[in-house]
Amino acid sequence: MLDFINHDKDPKTGKVMRKVRSFVLREGRLTAGQRNALDTLWPRFGLERDQGILDPEGVFGRNAPRVLEIGYGMGQSLAQMAAADPDKDFIGIEVHRPGVGALLIEIEQQGLNNLRSYCDDAVEILELCIPDNSLARVQLYFPDPWHKKKHHKRRIVQPAWVALVQRKLQPGGILHMATDWENYSEHMMEVMNTAEGFNNVAGPGGFSPRPSWRPETKFERRGEKLGHGVWDLLFEKL
Repeated sequence: MLDFINHDKDPKTGKVMRKVRSFVLREGRLTAGQRNALDTLWPRFGLERDQGILDPEGVFGRNAPRVLEIGYGMGQSLAQMAAADPDKDFIGIEVHRPGVGALLIEIEQQGLNNLRSYCDDAVEILELCIPDNSLARVQLYFPDPWHKKKHHKRRIVQPAWVALVQRKLQPGGILHMATDWENYSEHMMEVMNTAEGFNNVAGPGGFSPRPSWRPETKFERRGEKLGHGVWDLLFEKL
């Protein structure tokens, strides 16, 4: 059974050090199927922080373009992308175990040998486990907007995070973000406009149309019928 989120401790006092995180752990109820998947499928398809730097060829048995998705929810769209693009290898990071269990079920049912998952803090996995210059694409779809101004510091898209992602992308790799909160899209664009080492695929200050690889969700289609917008940002590493 996988361990849950680790917390750093002060080496002098042994006390847990609080970090500003982009997520709050709300452990939903696991279904029997999700629990069984975590117990039986995690050893085959799960990745652990304490395994250290990822060995992609050891994990996937080949050297193929790698796509990393942060916060995949219940995993349906990530599984759909992996099934539609078997020539790429996909790595998901999700902190909520029901979603991880649901993705494991999809992997097993669809026979997806090109998809693996972490259940951990995405920032720490990027820092500790993902090799530099190794990713063809990083995906961040509909992250928590933390819409209250006092909570904006919790938004995952911050200059330090973008610099970390830039380091992990290979030259020509893509950072793809999508949000249905206009204020968050403006925040994303503001951060990216000052980020070094990126080129906006849509041109300076421009948003991109939804690319073919990102599935349109039911929630997204419902929102569009109600007049809600969705903003995609694609930035290429120079």
